Amino acid sequence: MVISICQAVVTLLWFIRVTDGMPDPAQRDLLMRQEAFRQTGGQVALTAAEQKLDAYLHHLKEREMSAAQFPPAIHFFRAKPLIQKSSIFKMLQKMPKGAALHIHSSSLVSVEWLVKNVTYRPHCYICFTWDNSVRFLFSDRQPFPRWDCFYWQLLQTLRAKIGDPTGFDNSLMQHLTLFTEDPDGEYPNQDVVWEKFEKAFIVAAGLITHAPVLRDYYYKGLGELQLDNIMYLELRSGLSRTYELDGTIHDKAWCLKTFQEVTKKFIEDHPDFLGARIIISVHRALSVSAVKAAVKEAIQLQKAFPDIVAGFDMVGRENSVGTLWYFREALSLPAEMGVTLPYFFHAGETDDEGTDVDQNLLDALLFNTTRIGHGYALAHHPLAKELSRKRNVAVELCPISNQVLKLVSDLRNHPAAVLMSEGHPMVISSDDPALFGTTGLSYDFYQAFVGIGGLKANLGTLKELAVNSIRYSSLPPHLKDTCYAMWQNKWDAFIVDHS
Repeated sequence: MVISICQAVVTLLWFIRVTDGMPDPAQRDLLMRQEAFRQTGGQVALTAAEQKLDAYLHHLKEREMSAAQFPPAIHFFRAKPLIQKSSIFKMLQKMPKGAALHIHSSSLVSVEWLVKNVTYRPHCYICFTWDNSVRFLFSDRQPFPRWDCFYWQLLQTLRAKIGDPTGFDNSLMQHLTLFTEDPDGEYPNQDVVWEKFEKAFIVAAGLITHAPVLRDYYYKGLGELQLDNIMYLELRSGLSRTYELDGTIHDKAWCLKTFQEVTKKFIEDHPDFLGARIIISVHRALSVSAVKAAVKEAIQLQKAFPDIVAGFDMVGRENSVGTLWYFREALSLPAEMGVTLPYFFHAGETDDEGTDVDQNLLDALLFNTTRIGHGYALAHHPLAKELSRKRNVAVELCPISNQVLKLVSDLRNHPAAVLMSEGHPMVISSDDPALFGTTGLSYDFYQAFVGIGGLKANLGTLKELAVNSIRYSSLPPHLKDTCYAMWQNKWDAFIVDHS
């Protein structure tokens, strides 16, 4: 069928001639079908039940696109209540979405849980910093002052003095998330929003890196994903220094072992969840020598934990720190050592076209990246786009992140619309869900399906995107087969329930 359609189009294009008369309607129809064939999901054959659901989804989408307020055209912080009322969104929540392949560990779990659960635990101290931020620390004694924190207070004691604990908790949440009712006023440009973005990670660190919290945090995070019908996770993590109440520090191997133990326990409790792996990440603000050390360490950790460590990435705002080419000596180490360390590079998360940073996409491909994180600028790089397509290097599309961090305002204008129309390898993920006020993948699937994909995106699009998350994961082939079989059973049940 695929060959016959392609042959027919080649024949058609050969015979098409410029004419002053009306074009042949049959030619027009064939061209339109060929365009649809090329888009993401265009080659997915739908069953009768799936076609019925697809028609219903198309009807719902037409209704939402003609509404006075179209959520993908509005900043997510204002659109969120509209999305929650959407029939499409409610269906997407129930849809088996496969895997989440681009989430950062510091923003895995909802900030509400961090504040209302973790900060209420004994021995939790807080400090208010000079730059109107906060720091948290668990300690069995009054912590010593440090450069950014002159006075630590026990949260339990502070709360007892405050007459409005709910208001206080809400104020703490504001330090852990970007969410605001006035996103355009509070974040007038990328510099401002990225500054708040980076601060939130620092605030969360004191809570998350406390050893007993870390165990619960991982388990809670897997639970939030599973509730959103996700069955596998690849988590980007720096494996930060984890501490005990007495100040004892654990190394990164301890963190990986803990992650392994928690994941095993979660799978025992939830047999329909397949597992989780970690992509070790370091910040781009480090020196070349520090990244060299990190790469060597990642090689050793992958050797010690081959089932847990998927590979290596560099994180942080691309526009303000070193490019991938700047770190070329460090990133060349695995090849020079004769070992394999898969890369999963953030690249093209920028609108600074033509700058050194804009070359990260080509450099990521030169270093044989397994996937491309964000790839927002990929549509402007025809060669990189061609190479990534030929090599089957998927783009990890995180639409809400791109909008909140001010790369695009109206998601109908997202460059990924071009990639989706061409059927470029792609997966949907959520980047930093807690910071954006989301959980799982449903919100990002909604924005990609309704906003970026438009009316052309159909049930086949959703099906292919879900399957892609398994296809482009770092799982070995036999586990991909297991994961796909599990997903297919869930998908079939989903179709039965909704058709």
